[in-house]
Amino acid sequence: MEEKEENQERNPRQPPVQQGERIEINIIGIGKQGDGVGKFEGFVIMVPGTKTGEKHEVEITKVMQRMAFAEIVKPQEE
Repeated sequence: MEEKEENQERNPRQPPVQQGERIEINIIGIGKQGDGVGKFEGFVIMVPGTKTGEKHEVEITKVMQRMAFAEIVKPQEE
């Protein structure tokens, strides 16, 4: 039974982030709605109010199956 629980934790379909988690992310592009787009372990994170090339500490606010949304916690240092 324990092996089954471990396998569930390693499920590649499960997002690598959780709501409330803080991560550092590089913005690599802009989405259709104008939000910054970054990736964390290959998973798409949308961050409103950012621009391509910026790096921010963000907090995950909503997690979906294929993407997540986040808000800036610590702005890029210049």
